[in-house]
Amino acid sequence: MNHKTPTLWICLGLAVLIFIHSPAIALCTGVAISLIVGNSHSQFTANLAKYLLQAAVVFLGFGLQLNTILHVGLQSFSITAISITTTLALGLLLARSLKIDTHIALLTSSGTAICGGSAIAAMGPSIKANQHAIGVSLAVVFLLNAIALFIFPPIGKLVGLTQTQFGLWSALAIHDTSSVIGAASAYGPPALAIATTVKLTRALWIMPLSITCSKLVKNQNTQTNFPLFLLGFIAAASLRSYFPNQADFWQPLNALGQQLMILSLFFIGAGLTRQSLKIIRGKLLLMASLLWLITSSFSLILVKLNIYHLQPIT
Repeated sequence: MNHKTPTLWICLGLAVLIFIHSPAIALCTGVAISLIVGNSHSQFTANLAKYLLQAAVVFLGFGLQLNTILHVGLQSFSITAISITTTLALGLLLARSLKIDTHIALLTSSGTAICGGSAIAAMGPSIKANQHAIGVSLAVVFLLNAIALFIFPPIGKLVGLTQTQFGLWSALAIHDTSSVIGAASAYGPPALAIATTVKLTRALWIMPLSITCSKLVKNQNTQTNFPLFLLGFIAAASLRSYFPNQADFWQPLNALGQQLMILSLFFIGAGLTRQSLKIIRGKLLLMASLLWLITSSFSLILVKLNIYHLQPIT
């Protein structure tokens, strides 16, 4: 693949936008091209995926009412707090048992607990982690995140989760926002509405966690920025709420958000390179897999038993 220009990746992205309408297929396509042909522009595709994801989240806001966001966000706050705390504690305990580097353990646990790569990228500078620690944590979390996109919808149907239950479970148990939205959209629109709101509520925990960790390691140079695209998401939902008669205008914008999400998953898939797979070590993969298996299984049981529950969106 040409090392001088990312034009080919842009053309491939346009083709995905036109011909692919499944989040899972888009992710697989990106992974397949990257592993078979190679990706010498991994930084470019990573940045593109990041901004496409943020734009997608904003446009998805046109499909939700503001009162829905407030209702679900407030309901899920305590659930999210408990889930994040227990996941971080369990991750550090597993890492100590397996004698895994503290920085890598904290980054991987944060990515599992909050929102995948975004949490790792924010936490890395906060704890003064080196690039190797950040890289291996991103690689292992991405790998599990990709698996989740495929297995969660069938599991949800197998155990008989309602739309509301699946939306909550996917937001609690899938690492990254992109795969949460991808899996939930495959399950149904009500699940997507719940999952998007709960996951974005969860993402807000990046800031206090990063600041706390930076204080613990006495890092005075860390600056954690508020995710501004969340304001765009709320603004979009506000417009939809205050001008409900303009449905013919809001619906295409919401549909655009879904297409941008599919496109972002393609470029996220392109980030899984042969180099990133090579740096994943057995003990780290075991720790991350055990952490994810335990937390996702436990949250599934709590959601299914309605111990973790939300009122359905009406």
